[in-house]
Amino acid sequence: MSYETVLFDLDNTLYPYAPCNEAGKRAALDALRERGYELDRAAFDDLYATGRREAKRETRTTAACHDRHVYFKRGLYRRSGEPDVAAALAAGDAYWDGFLAEMSPCDGVEPAFDALDAAGIDVAVVTNLTTRIQLRKLTALGVDDRIDLLVTSEEVGREKPSALPFTTALAELDRRPSEALAVGDNPETDVAGANAVGLDTALFVADGDAPAEADLSARQRPDRRLDALTDLTEVAA
Repeated sequence: MSYETVLFDLDNTLYPYAPCNEAGKRAALDALRERGYELDRAAFDDLYATGRREAKRETRTTAACHDRHVYFKRGLYRRSGEPDVAAALAAGDAYWDGFLAEMSPCDGVEPAFDALDAAGIDVAVVTNLTTRIQLRKLTALGVDDRIDLLVTSEEVGREKPSALPFTTALAELDRRPSEALAVGDNPETDVAGANAVGLDTALFVADGDAPAEADLSARQRPDRRLDALTDLTEVAA
């Protein structure tokens, strides 16, 4: 089946997330040490996890639940019992600088975008997280000029798997669900969210560690699985 639009997830779909997250954490730890915090990696991980847990609990349906500055603000407060605004800002900035410096596209991104462009297929990115950070990621990846539309959970006010990010993208591009394919790595946020809208879905598994079909609920099951983004040339065009 051919499509008029492909809606990509961003994190862990257009680039590998884990090495970037690790680079960001190392940079943030260095920034806190420079400000006088005597932290080993275990203590830093505990501080980060504490702040992240609070943010997820209190803001889990919004983009704020991903905000690293919030993680460090909360984590530092829990550690010392008083706010340290400058340290939270420095750690959050250092995290994203380290994260972005580590970024590189997944194999096959450029050929897939080339093929979709040649076929006249719109490319949208529908992603959780805050708009400024996702804009920086697209620029760091060098694909900002290949994207016809970016929709973030921050700008629509709901996180995937809410239908709102998907329906917003469809409305902006003037496409029906039957004309679009959603591609992402997460069976819940990407596949279940898109399935609920009536989109065809493709689960991208870059590392080959795909969840077994039996482990997925009916709402999480994709229409197809992609081992490589270049496989889109056979699916979408």
